[in-house]
Amino acid sequence: RVHETKLSIEGRTMMAEPNSKANEPKHAKGSIITNYFLLILFVFGCIQFFINVQQDNYGGYHQKSHIEAFQRKHFDKARLQKPKTSKKKKGDLDDTGIHERVEEEEQQQEEEEENPRERERETLVGLNCDPHGGPSNELAEEMIFWEDIPSDNTYISPFQKQGKKQYLTFESDHGGWNNIRMAMETVMTMAIAMGRTLVLPPDQPMYLLTKGQDHQGSTQRKDFTFSHFFEMDLIADEHMGLEIISMDEFLTREGLAGNLKDTKTGKVVFPPNNRTSYDGAAHSVIANELEKYLQQVGMVPPWDPEKCMIAFPSTSDPADVKVLQNLHEKATSTKMPSYSDFIDRPNPVDAPPFDRMRENWADRQGLCIYEKKCQDAHLIHFGEGNDEEGARLLVHFYAFLFFEDWRQDTWMKRFVRDHVRYIDEIQCAAARIVAALRERVRSRGQKDGKYNAFHIRRGDFQYTVTRFDAPHIIRNSADKMTPNGTIYIASDEKDAAFFRPFRELYDVVFLDDFKYLLKGVNTNYYGMIDSLIASRSEVFFGCWFSTFTGYINRIRGYHNNKKKGPGYEMGYMESYYYALDDRKDHLHHFYPVKKSFYAREFPASWRLIDQGVGELKHLAANKK
Repeated sequence: RVHETKLSIEGRTMMAEPNSKANEPKHAKGSIITNYFLLILFVFGCIQFFINVQQDNYGGYHQKSHIEAFQRKHFDKARLQKPKTSKKKKGDLDDTGIHERVEEEEQQQEEEEENPRERERETLVGLNCDPHGGPSNELAEEMIFWEDIPSDNTYISPFQKQGKKQYLTFESDHGGWNNIRMAMETVMTMAIAMGRTLVLPPDQPMYLLTKGQDHQGSTQRKDFTFSHFFEMDLIADEHMGLEIISMDEFLTREGLAGNLKDTKTGKVVFPPNNRTSYDGAAHSVIANELEKYLQQVGMVPPWDPEKCMIAFPSTSDPADVKVLQNLHEKATSTKMPSYSDFIDRPNPVDAPPFDRMRENWADRQGLCIYEKKCQDAHLIHFGEGNDEEGARLLVHFYAFLFFEDWRQDTWMKRFVRDHVRYIDEIQCAAARIVAALRERVRSRGQKDGKYNAFHIRRGDFQYTVTRFDAPHIIRNSADKMTPNGTIYIASDEKDAAFFRPFRELYDVVFLDDFKYLLKGVNTNYYGMIDSLIASRSEVFFGCWFSTFTGYINRIRGYHNNKKKGPGYEMGYMESYYYALDDRKDHLHHFYPVKKSFYAREFPASWRLIDQGVGELKHLAANKK
């Protein structure tokens, strides 16, 4: 534009008085030309100056805005994370390297816009529902059962090798969601206990979580990995002793680099067809290519939760392995007690190793010790349990893992409670409905806003012995229910007529009654939302053998332990079973873990697990 302006001025100048220029003397002609030239330079200079000023103002403001955005972001992040480094005043910013990082920040901002949760969440502390459509933080607070214990985040497994990465891979369970979740918790806790990097399976369909459209007909995700349900990146970020990576990253980092070898021949084996990404692949492809490859290059321990507990020495010192070997020999050479010997008679959580082992023995054959051969394996792989080696991990982590040091045991239980919880989007959706549900109760004249809840399992449930009709369930629960009170029912029963007897006695509501509060929420999350709503009820009735019921009760145990409610020292809570008839009040007694482990959750997972905070000694040098 400047160039065009100059040409137009010159054109007007040349056309001004063409005839007079020819008649002027030579020196006058030169003087006039000089004046015109100076005028042109002046005009051009003014225009150039104006444009440069505008560019400088815009560029300076643009750059300043990026620097201020960078400053705000990292100041806020530092404030939230409370680093131990020296503090700076708000507004201070080091100049070194800042301009070079502006472009990097712009790119990161674009990535965060594509994944809003990365921008909304900085830590796992608390629950902020503002980015997720509410409710207020005051109303959402009642969903929080987890704690923020900074000292817990510094724990590092004594088996983590400095300067050498080791890995743990696993295959997702092929059952329902809570079976999948249960096995994942067990694998994750083993990875931490072993000091290994946890490799997540690729995004894939999960049983009954395959709805491709939400209730409004919009397209939604239907291939999942665990990062879509839990804050895996933040869990790893907050813990010094844990790294979590994707399968794609693992195959690129270790497979294509030639670091994975056939466990039988010792020869390097590359991923099938050098493929690293299996996200969205069919189950058959994942099973026949990826999982077979991992079974070939990884050590597959023959650990069966029904037969043994996986036992971790307190340190990597061979002397501690010997301690567990002695415990194993002692246990297998004497008559071990029955689980019934410990009903309402639990050991202290800090009891000696042998006493704790006896309580959790569950009629098993011995200990599977994490000894040197396992400690040295580059990769340990857990299959889904359908192969000759390995077993299905349909077991609670606390029923399978045994620690010589009781402090490591309570630490692991706190880790799962405080970090392996659903993402805020799920928590907040449940919180909105809980708030609306309490308001409904108040509108019916019950000022405390309390409601009761059921989980009635029917559908494809293979345990037909629990398939009671509605009148039977009502009879089993009537003495604990509020007459004409509000009850929330989570169920996979599709026939509305089944619930008619309930409606005749109670104000009955379901998740479907609150769909207006779930706009934009993936419908594959509905079961998880159901469980969280039921967990906040005053009285809860569930179904024996159901892992869905089990997880609701564990969350209720966390809540009761946190508020030190009635019976919390023994792990009690206001939960019951409508089926089976003889199990109704089992959660009003202490029961040790017992087979079948998946049939229920046990107080061991939430009872007094905050003992030992800050006491954990995880280095061999501190053992004495």
